Amino acid sequence: MRILIIDNEPELRSGLRQLVTSIGKPDDHIAEAEGVTTGLDKIFSFDPDLVFLDIEMEDGTGFDLLKQLNNPSFQLIFTTAHNKYAIQAFKFSAIDYLLKPVDPGELAVSMERARTNIRKSDLNNQLAVLMQQLSAKPGPDKKIVLKDIESTYFVKISDILYCEAGGTYTKFYIDGADPILVSKNLKEYEAILEPHGYLRTHHSYLVNPDKIKMYDKTDGGALVLVSGHSIPVSQRKKEMILQILENR
Repeated sequence: MRILIIDNEPELRSGLRQLVTSIGKPDDHIAEAEGVTTGLDKIFSFDPDLVFLDIEMEDGTGFDLLKQLNNPSFQLIFTTAHNKYAIQAFKFSAIDYLLKPVDPGELAVSMERARTNIRKSDLNNQLAVLMQQLSAKPGPDKKIVLKDIESTYFVKISDILYCEAGGTYTKFYIDGADPILVSKNLKEYEAILEPHGYLRTHHSYLVNPDKIKMYDKTDGGALVLVSGHSIPVSQRKKEMILQILENR
């Protein structure tokens, strides 16, 4: 695998190279660049399979670099200092990221994921979702990227009916489409979707409030969605959920 590290800090770049070398395979080839201009040159000459990309650099940002590529086909892992809003944007787009200083265990997982997906790339569409999130512009057309074992889906968050927990998996029920099973737990998606008004009605359910048709008081109480699905409401959350719905 051809691996390119783009980072403006020589010590961090060198440290990441050492980690990648120790975790990688003997036939991996590693190159480096320190900014947007040199990074672009190296991408065109080296043709990497995987790029580790810093966000803030001397001559621009990692986003500036990506905007100058017509159809990037490499796997991408951002390396970044902690920024809560940016991290949420990465999660929406399903683009991989590592927080500095890079944890070797997390690096190993990210590299293995990149190797697995080396022939599959939806990077252009994922970047569009990422930039949409970073723009902070509200609207019903905002999307989230969901990946199952075979495919990548670009779903409007307004089209999601509800999410159902299944151990370490989450099943997304989409209005007018087949369910999508994603290998991440519901708690992670609660953190992503809660700012958009989604309600955790039960330990196993996360609901889009715009899809709620009514509250059914029978059998302990449940939310009936426009799709006809019935979603349980736990006794512990019942009062809070009803109050939120009454104030909408």
